[in-house]
Amino acid sequence: MTDRIDLDELARIIARRAGEDPKDSYTASLLSRGVPHAAKKLGEEAVETAIAAVSGDREAVTAETADLLYHLVVLLAAAKVPLEDVYAELARRTVQSGHAEKAARKS
Repeated sequence: MTDRIDLDELARIIARRAGEDPKDSYTASLLSRGVPHAAKKLGEEAVETAIAAVSGDREAVTAETADLLYHLVVLLAAAKVPLEDVYAELARRTVQSGHAEKAARKS
């Protein structure tokens, strides 16, 4: 076991577990319920992460962020959006300042 898993490895793990029996795999059970359920779980984890951050509890922020990232990658898998697409969008956006990028989206 490694001390570090990046989002690409997490996506590979989720893809492998997607084919397992939903009774045996939490990941498979999330994916079997579709995008709406995965989106709901992501929202719950986002709120829990924000609450942990506001509370100033670094340990809770770490744990909740891990949950948030996991549920985000599950949602991407359910929605059939590859991480590569997200990485490309991030690269496109970081070519200019955040303010300029945001202003360009409004028009």
